[in-house]
Amino acid sequence: MCNISSFEFGKTKDGRTVTAYELDNGNGMTVRILDYACVVQSITVPDKNGVPTDVSLGYDDVLSYENGTNYYGTVVGRCANRIGDARFVLDGKEYILEKTSENKMHHLHGVFTKRSFKGSIEDGDLVFRYLSPDNEEGFPGNVDVEVRYTLGDDNSLKISYKAVTDAPTIVNLTNHSYFNLNGNDGSTIFDHKVKLNSSYYTEYTETFAQTGRIIPVDNTPLDFRTEHTIGERFNDDYYQLRICTGYDHNMVIDGEPGKLRPIGTVKSEKTGIKLEAFTTEPAIQFYSGNYMHFDPVKNGKNGVHYPKNGGFCFEAQHYPDATSHPNFPSVVLRPGEIYRQTTVYRLGLIKDCE
Repeated sequence: MCNISSFEFGKTKDGRTVTAYELDNGNGMTVRILDYACVVQSITVPDKNGVPTDVSLGYDDVLSYENGTNYYGTVVGRCANRIGDARFVLDGKEYILEKTSENKMHHLHGVFTKRSFKGSIEDGDLVFRYLSPDNEEGFPGNVDVEVRYTLGDDNSLKISYKAVTDAPTIVNLTNHSYFNLNGNDGSTIFDHKVKLNSSYYTEYTETFAQTGRIIPVDNTPLDFRTEHTIGERFNDDYYQLRICTGYDHNMVIDGEPGKLRPIGTVKSEKTGIKLEAFTTEPAIQFYSGNYMHFDPVKNGKNGVHYPKNGGFCFEAQHYPDATSHPNFPSVVLRPGEIYRQTTVYRLGLIKDCE
């Protein structure tokens, strides 16, 4: 049975108290989550020598989370990833959003990454709720959001999302945790071995918008159906890698969306730690931390400097800019419907999994 405790983590610039919740499964795994942006602030598990190792990146104080630009550990919404030209059409009406992407051409991720949620402990789970008001960032409808964290005895962290609306809108939620299975040591993730259950990806334009094309990974550096290190083909002369200066792609997960199925695995030989991930979503954003070094907050936890490519993300999601491409799974949520999403990150040791 997971034990959950809480303490004051700090205060925001406008004086609001931020609470940290510590989840401990009694099996060597602890997870710390904040009520500010539902930040997963730490994930600690034993390495191959039994040493507690924090495998998630982040900051030590609230101000850094407020000022930082890398979304470390946050819940992302209302709509994850980029919305082309920061506008979408729903039921014949055009909605104009803020241009928040790196190049200021598209909408990216949304304000949930800077919002305070209301936390509670329910049936052994940690639950956060937030009411996103009508017209927040230009999105229609009042949307009630629930994010539930469950820490299992098998060292799994399950994140369950739920949302309802009082008017037609779009919703695409995810978690933006950065992992480095070597620990918070300032290393890159190029030595991590990755295997992905993904046979297709969706193509970018030169400005990071979606073309609408769903491309086979065959004979490309995006093919991780057999295991490769992240660094092995990172600098290959492939146009999609050049656009993103690395991996930052919507990878379509094989199998039936809506059912929990494996995303893939990541391993660190240095620590012996292995991550297995699962989702009900159609896809994930596989991101190799290409822009981490642009963060105005230069140091992470324990004063460690996180370099470019110092972490990777598996952001479970619907396809980006889905309203512009009818062949993409819909992100429209209407009154009377319930948005649901489940993602699981399970950690263990390589020797115990093979």
